[in-house]
Amino acid sequence: MSVLITIGVLVLIAVWAIGGYNRLVGLRNQVTNGWKQIDVQLKRRHDLVPNLVSAVRGAMDFERGTLEAVVAARTRALTNSGPADASRKEGELSTALGRLFALAESYPQLTANQNVRALQDELAGTENAIGAARRAYNDVATKYNTATEVVPANIIAALAGFKRAELFEITSDAERAVPAVDLRS
Repeated sequence: MSVLITIGVLVLIAVWAIGGYNRLVGLRNQVTNGWKQIDVQLKRRHDLVPNLVSAVRGAMDFERGTLEAVVAARTRALTNSGPADASRKEGELSTALGRLFALAESYPQLTANQNVRALQDELAGTENAIGAARRAYNDVATKYNTATEVVPANIIAALAGFKRAELFEITSDAERAVPAVDLRS
């Protein structure tokens, strides 16, 4: 009888361990998928930037420094090594694009150019999609991290080598800054 009880307890422990492991694998795969969704949106953004730079280059020839900063930030953003690095590099690109958009507003021929407007709208839509993808990623990454840290699943996570998922965080002061809105003009 005690042998049957021992076998029953061992079977329950095995079922619990397998279930816990499978849950962690599922969450880890959701984290990977979340990162790939962000990556797709970042690729779209990176593809739009050269088109925008080309569209404004002729009208903004003497603003070459701004255009070069955008191109350089895009080049750096193409080589990220995970969420934290991507967040930092994408923040630099956002800052450079913000300066470009601010300068473009002072050029009437650019603000009237349908191609430039369309590219700005596409970039704005892509920025919204990136933001949504980052929120979804951070949600699932937090769920995964919690699952790997709570008792008793942390035992399975430690034994199986599950690592903590990085979160997207705002690292740039420019991204943290509250935008100034002046409705008097």
